[in-house]
Amino acid sequence: MNDTLNLWKAGLAEAPDEIWRHTGLRVLILADNALTRLPPALGRLRRLHTLDLGHNRLAEIPEEIGELSGLTRCLYLHDNRLPRLPRSLGRLGRLGYLNVGENPLGSLPEELGGMAGLVELRAQHAELTGLPGSIGQLGALRELWLRGNRITALPAEVSALRGLRQLELRENALSEVPEPLRGLPRLRHLDLRGNRIRTLPDWVAELPALEKLDLRWNPLDEGVDDGPVVRALGERGCVVLG
Repeated sequence: MNDTLNLWKAGLAEAPDEIWRHTGLRVLILADNALTRLPPALGRLRRLHTLDLGHNRLAEIPEEIGELSGLTRCLYLHDNRLPRLPRSLGRLGRLGYLNVGENPLGSLPEELGGMAGLVELRAQHAELTGLPGSIGQLGALRELWLRGNRITALPAEVSALRGLRQLELRENALSEVPEPLRGLPRLRHLDLRGNRIRTLPDWVAELPALEKLDLRWNPLDEGVDDGPVVRALGERGCVVLG
C-alpha cells in the first residue's frame, strides 16, 4: 500500500481493520459509503494530512481524531448524522480546511478556537443558532461558509478575524447586518441573502476591501437599495445585489 488509500464509493458498511495498521498513510478517503462508526484505532494514523469521511452515516467521531497531529490539509466530515463534534478537534492546530456541514450539530464546540491554522471553515446546513466566542482565535481564517443555519447574531469576537475575505451567511435568521463585521479590513465578499434584514448601517460603506454585497431576498425598507450606503459602495466599485 502506498501513502494514499482511496475507498470512495466502495460500498462499505464498516471500515476494514486493515486500514488502521497502515500508519504511514498520508491520504485516506472513505467518502460516499455507509459507515456508521469508526474505531478509536483511527488515532493511529498520525501521518495523515487529508481525511475524507464525507457522505456517510456517522453518528459520532471518536475523540481519538484529536491524535491525528499530521492533519494539515483537509478534514471532511460533511453529510453525516453527527449531533456533535468531538472536543478533541481543538487539538488539530495545523489543519487548514474543515467541512462539517450537512450535520444536525446545533452548535460548534468552544474548542474550535484551538484550530488556529484553519483557513477555510464550512458549516452549512448544520442547524447552528450561533457561533462560539472562540472563533475569534482563528486568526488565519479567510473563508467562513454558514449557509442555511438559524443564526440570529454573530459573537463580538468575530471582529478579531482580520484576515477574513469571504463570509457566507445566506439563509439564516439575521435581522440586521452583524455589528462585529464592522471594520474588518480584508472582507471582500459578504453574502446575506435570504435573511430578515431591513436596513443597512452606515459603517457598511466603510468596509475597505468590500467588492460584493449580496442582499437579495431580504425585506429591505423602501429606498435602501438606492440609498446613500449603496451609492457609496457603488461609487468605489463594490457590486451590491438587492
